[in-house]
Amino acid sequence: MNILIKSATILDSKSDFHNTNQDILVEGGLITKIGTNLKNPKKYSEITFENLHISQGWFDSSVSFGEPGLEERETIENGIKTAALSGFTTVALNPNTNPVIDTSTDVSFVKSKAIDKAVEILPIGALTKGSEGLDLAELFDMKNAGATAFYDYKKPVSNPNLLKIALQYTSNFDGLVCSYPQENKIAGLGVMNENVTSTSIGLKGNPALAEELQIVRDLFLLEYAGGKLHIPTISTAKSVALIREAKSKKLDVSCSVSVHNLYFTDEYLTDFDTNFKVKPPLRTQDDINALVEGVKDGTIDMVTTDHNPLDIELKKVEFDYAEYGTIGLESAFGVLQQKFTLKKTIDILTRGRNRFGAKQTSINIGEKINVTLFNPAPKYTFSKSHIQSKSHNAIFQDIVLKGKVYGVIANNISVLK
Repeated sequence: MNILIKSATILDSKSDFHNTNQDILVEGGLITKIGTNLKNPKKYSEITFENLHISQGWFDSSVSFGEPGLEERETIENGIKTAALSGFTTVALNPNTNPVIDTSTDVSFVKSKAIDKAVEILPIGALTKGSEGLDLAELFDMKNAGATAFYDYKKPVSNPNLLKIALQYTSNFDGLVCSYPQENKIAGLGVMNENVTSTSIGLKGNPALAEELQIVRDLFLLEYAGGKLHIPTISTAKSVALIREAKSKKLDVSCSVSVHNLYFTDEYLTDFDTNFKVKPPLRTQDDINALVEGVKDGTIDMVTTDHNPLDIELKKVEFDYAEYGTIGLESAFGVLQQKFTLKKTIDILTRGRNRFGAKQTSINIGEKINVTLFNPAPKYTFSKSHIQSKSHNAIFQDIVLKGKVYGVIANNISVLK
């Protein structure tokens, strides 16, 4: 790849050119020159966009595509395209497929689908066989095949001894264990946050206690067994406090929050719109405030889109019977800019890679080009025309967002609008 990027404001704290407007010459996929008014004697293709900004390529720690087996929801090919046009150059892919990704062969299949693509896929292997919560899957073999972590997507590990053994076993090969924070016996049949709103509209509630009890248990297990634990998509103020305390004790724990849990309260469910049926459920404004503060102070390590395409048959039913989940890749940048400064938004979108074993790059001479291109300024209303996914279950539809993504340049490939 040989290109010249013209007049780009570089936002990369690890770059020697941070916060400056530069031209960037890329030859053979490597950044060879950075400077103002660079010449182009070899007539390379020039890339220019209005108010162009670039940063390190963005990372998402929780994405679902469906393939293999659920291609009607999303394919890996279109999922990669969606991620690229949304600004993401690396995504950790959940194992909630059919069959579940629980063997080294499954991991190899997923990785093979991303060869020579702009977006790097980091497959997450199932923690237990078939994600059924009974026996550990082939963790070591999956790690050797390229699995970045182990997680039964949105399914809690109900057997504490199984989680203890998983933490002990994976510590031998630096494996990352993910444990979804929900005590099912407390959550029961709850489909939304247990609160005054659930009572007023007559839906069964899932209390914050269900999440917090599980986190307490998992942190005790981590302290006992050692290993590396990731707690995905926390949603309550108490959860933030528990993880903050655990980190102060130097436990090897990380966590994430879904971008929609930073934006919507449970009051948005009064119209019974199933696009707002997500897991964990939308909570209260006090929870949102604590989550935002947790992101700012680093207690929450990463914000995820928790992108989960679902076909219309799974959503256009009564609220109680609808599936949990929303797409989020396409709207993530615009949402974060409504909650955080541009500087913090880019920090959020570029951190978390190391926890999932991906390399961090910088925008410096001699580095491989791995960047996201965007314009942080324009405001717009998110609509179906902005959706790249095969499924359209978008929680942020009709919400005003800020910032336009032009695409990515990574792995010797450019995917640009």
